[in-house]
Amino acid sequence: MGETRVTKSWFITGVSSGLGRALAEAALARGDKVAGTVRKAADAEALAALGPGALPLVVDVTDEAGVHEAVGRAEAAFGAIDVLVNNAGYGLIAAVEEASLPETRAQFEVNVFGALAAIQAVLPAMRARGSGHIVNVTSVSGLAAWSGTGVYCASKFALEAIGETLAQEVGPMGIKVTNVAPGGMRTDYAGRSLTRAQRLIDAYEATAHEAPRLLAGHAGHESGDPAKAAAAILKIADLDAPPLHLLLGADAIHYATRKIGALTAEIGDWVALSTGIAFDD
Repeated sequence: MGETRVTKSWFITGVSSGLGRALAEAALARGDKVAGTVRKAADAEALAALGPGALPLVVDVTDEAGVHEAVGRAEAAFGAIDVLVNNAGYGLIAAVEEASLPETRAQFEVNVFGALAAIQAVLPAMRARGSGHIVNVTSVSGLAAWSGTGVYCASKFALEAIGETLAQEVGPMGIKVTNVAPGGMRTDYAGRSLTRAQRLIDAYEATAHEAPRLLAGHAGHESGDPAKAAAAILKIADLDAPPLHLLLGADAIHYATRKIGALTAEIGDWVALSTGIAFDD
């Protein structure tokens, strides 16, 4: 795990608040350059105020052409994008039955397709240089799903799969990929970054409807510090051999290892039935 510290140019989606904002601030504070996407002019002004190394880009990540244009502007300004961080995203609270298809599509447009657009936009130049690092901010919910967040979890499962596959495809080209899966962090995730399905079904009051109550109860008391999470991402961005998976937070470790343990046990319990489908010859 060799470490080399050179000035880097970043492209970070969703820097108006939360982890994206903390990461942009930390990267700029150490002398790196940051192109960050925001959706409002006021947020662009706030990013620009952080220093001359900041390049605010007003773009909606669901606008594929806009994402490609923004990446082009960052490459023209910086010469290259060393690190892409797919951070933009939001949560949808709903039982699987409650989530409408339009609400589900909107969730995937931001959390999956927006990230995919950014990945596809930066890859041509990264491949030409034979270097670069793509960091996908997923979630421990992309490894261990929980009631009331099925569509959100599905979007993060999808981003996890894209990152894992991408690592196999571009690793031989010198491009690194890391899926960062945070647990609870003291951001506005449970506030403006969270939506709830319009349809509510009373039958889920004791199961899926616990999710918004749990999130509200923990809001402002989450154990994860966005500034420390940002420092962790800076650290892996400086590594010659960064991890493919990085869990952030003791809660992320807890839920992920519990899920892995349960899956391993279930596979063992049913191994005879699983392997019994082979041809007798």
